[in-house]
Amino acid sequence: MFKKTLLAAVIGAATGMVATVAVALDPIEGAFWKQEVDAGNLPPVTERLPSVPLVPDLELRGRKLGTPGGTMRTMVTRAKDVRQMVVYGYARLVGYNERYEIVPDILQSLDNENDIKFTMHLRPGHKWSDGHPFTSEDFRYWWEDVATNEFLSPSGPIDFMRVEGQLPTVSFPDEHTVIYEWHKPNPQFLQKLAEARPPFIYRPAHFLKPLHADYADEETLSEALYEARVRSWAALHNRSDNMYKFDNPDLPTLQPWMLATKDGKSRFLFVRNPYYHRVDPNGVQLPYIDVVEMQVVAPGLVAAKANAGEVDLQARGLDFKDTAILKKGENSGNYKTFLWGNGTASQIAIYPNLNYNDDNWRETLRDVRFRRALSLGINRKIINKGLYFGLAKEGGMTVLPISPFYREENRKAWAAYDVDQANALLDEMGLTERDKNGTRLLPDGRPLWIVVETAGERQEVESALQIVIDNWKDLGIKLLMRPLERDILRNRVYAGESMAAVWFGWDNGLPQSYTSPDYVAPWQQEFFAWPKWGQYHQTSGDSGEPPDMGPAIRLNDLAHKWASAFSAVERGTIWQEMVDIHAENVFAIGVLNGAPQPVVVSNRLRNVPEKAIWAWSPGAHFGVYRVDEFYFAE
Repeated sequence: MFKKTLLAAVIGAATGMVATVAVALDPIEGAFWKQEVDAGNLPPVTERLPSVPLVPDLELRGRKLGTPGGTMRTMVTRAKDVRQMVVYGYARLVGYNERYEIVPDILQSLDNENDIKFTMHLRPGHKWSDGHPFTSEDFRYWWEDVATNEFLSPSGPIDFMRVEGQLPTVSFPDEHTVIYEWHKPNPQFLQKLAEARPPFIYRPAHFLKPLHADYADEETLSEALYEARVRSWAALHNRSDNMYKFDNPDLPTLQPWMLATKDGKSRFLFVRNPYYHRVDPNGVQLPYIDVVEMQVVAPGLVAAKANAGEVDLQARGLDFKDTAILKKGENSGNYKTFLWGNGTASQIAIYPNLNYNDDNWRETLRDVRFRRALSLGINRKIINKGLYFGLAKEGGMTVLPISPFYREENRKAWAAYDVDQANALLDEMGLTERDKNGTRLLPDGRPLWIVVETAGERQEVESALQIVIDNWKDLGIKLLMRPLERDILRNRVYAGESMAAVWFGWDNGLPQSYTSPDYVAPWQQEFFAWPKWGQYHQTSGDSGEPPDMGPAIRLNDLAHKWASAFSAVERGTIWQEMVDIHAENVFAIGVLNGAPQPVVVSNRLRNVPEKAIWAWSPGAHFGVYRVDEFYFAE
């Protein structure tokens, strides 16, 4: 009988991450699944929970014990964003707590030996949402049959599994133990596991094996291919293996809620996972909320529907400009509007594409004097007052003050509104010729028109660019704004067809020494300033271009040094240099940061922090605040 357990709670240091607290539990069967239990279709809660569940200390964190039940309404603007339930649910092998420390979650505990050897201990009795045991076999299947299978993963295992190009030794001593060991430190391993978009280094082997050529009966697999209308078993396997997309209701999950809507388009329902591994101190299985209803609406309707009281929890799709209308609707809509801090390095950033396909323009964009001039030519104070009532922080793109690598001089670098200095830099470049309209000319005689592409999703971006258009006229530069659909914008940037684009700054503006610097190195195409350099790294040279600018090459070298460093002090020193290089070279032209993020919370919803940080990484937006602990007062 399930009565006593030990909670692996607190985090660790470089040598390990285990601490235990004795907790007496007598699990309570909730009302949501009681009918299924009574009918014999589902085991009782005592048999559904791991023998060592995770028991969060709610009181220590200022939370209240809740009561289960209710449906929580939220909204997204695209059907594909059902994946936000993986972000908000935030069940991870290890994850961040609210102090941004990495702690065990799905894992019972983890032993870390100098970032070289990681021994994972699974929770005995932990089960997938369909009731099948979650064991080391699920890790083995991913490693041996998916990640290193040439048909399913032609490029091999994901990059963070490599240290200096070498993969780890992976072993599975028993059904509750998994060991990863590298020849040198892999300091990004745990951080990657805790991300908003986790790598999922495990798979429900029992579900996917019937779709794998090494395990499936050939005739049965052929029939499955015919029914799915795909040509290869690998295509069928990959289609079904969508842990992050979260759009396959048949795929077992470890998240707090599981998708219950098949082939949905505008409305999706997620119901509580009967085998979820977390239990409150009273023995109530989490999540408290039974059902999450996710409605797909047009981007322009999110604020209006929130104002009408049609959501219980909403931040995605809301901007600071919506605060006034949200505040007005609080009484009639029965909600409150919290203003959280923002974890992105810049609320609005302009990215000159250093990999732009036009040779003459690329040479101009790569001249640091040009990027500095563009930055000096922006009146950030006017933008701040006009869009954020002066509540945001003006400055270039750099880390936020909560990071140990923050320097005030980096925020101010090339960010003062100085038209004279900007024009002097452009003249120094030799861009002195102008047309009859006063627009500067490129060396080949073309007018200096900068086309800045946007995703067309945030009115604040368009409003800010309207101010920049007027600012840059004083530099003899014409800015042309081109709104596009998000996916089209990204594809144009990645292909080198976009001259410049606007996006947020770094998702993680709060880096610590343990944070992987891959996003500040030329390693990701998602950083719009160097998409082809990022592709070169991400594909191990199969596509893209190697970095060929001195500062970018230095960032590349520093990122490799960070990955092989043995101490937090050394990693911190490397981080600081990388942050300084970005500030000096203005790879992205930050406008401002710290603009408050409105968060709409139903008056009935409890345990939602009034003061918090809205951040994709680290934090997974709502995830770090544990939505499974939110509950309705009635």
